[in-house]
Amino acid sequence: MNFFRAAWRSVRLVGMFARAGAELVVTRPATREQRAAWLHRFCARAMRGLKIEIDVSGSFPTRGAVISNHLSYLDIVVYAALHPCVFVSKAEIKSWPVVGWMTTMSGTVYVARGHGGSAMKAREGMQAAVDAGLPVVFFPEGTTTNGSGMLKFHSGLLAQAIDGGAPVTAAHIRYGFREQNGPDVSVADDVCYWGDRDMLGHIFTFLGLRGVRAEVLFADEPIEFSSDALHRKQAAIEARAAVTALATAHPLGEKNE
Repeated sequence: MNFFRAAWRSVRLVGMFARAGAELVVTRPATREQRAAWLHRFCARAMRGLKIEIDVSGSFPTRGAVISNHLSYLDIVVYAALHPCVFVSKAEIKSWPVVGWMTTMSGTVYVARGHGGSAMKAREGMQAAVDAGLPVVFFPEGTTTNGSGMLKFHSGLLAQAIDGGAPVTAAHIRYGFREQNGPDVSVADDVCYWGDRDMLGHIFTFLGLRGVRAEVLFADEPIEFSSDALHRKQAAIEARAAVTALATAHPLGEKNE
């Protein structure tokens, strides 16, 4: 990790947030479509500015739900950079300084995990986004991992999407390096964000990396579940299998592991 590169990119990132925040204040996007378009522009600029390359296999679904594995805060930026969409996220993010305000303004649907009926309450927001013609992206694992394996999928939000009649498409995200970053640098520790790590410290380290690339895989067709939303546990198992199958079918070679 190069300290000076990290410091310079930190300054640039602050400038990007300032520009995006000013755009929100001035334009005050009122519709879900306008908010999703704002987030898309901001994230696309951020990826270009940080020189993060995104490779895509398949097509981003234009409607319905998109489910993915979850490795980092970067996942949200990558997906939003590819296509205007709405995210379903944990409610804690809403209270974060600056970021919370921006995610709220972008139309994020919040879920208070561990609270009874939270998934049901989120359904209204998800359905409104689908009705507006926007894909809804969420991460059924409920938390991030280091990419060594996927956790079991929670069934709450998935059941709401199925019950609402939305097609559910599997996606898979992973990261690699186009350039060497040294023997002590790895995707698992320096790109993926998981566990009890300090977020600001991790972001600073990440900004000092060279040649980061993301690969996003989309299934060709929505998942054909063998049961309806009433059999939510089985649906979660089948959804996880669909996401896993994408990674298995498309191996990725990395310079740094």
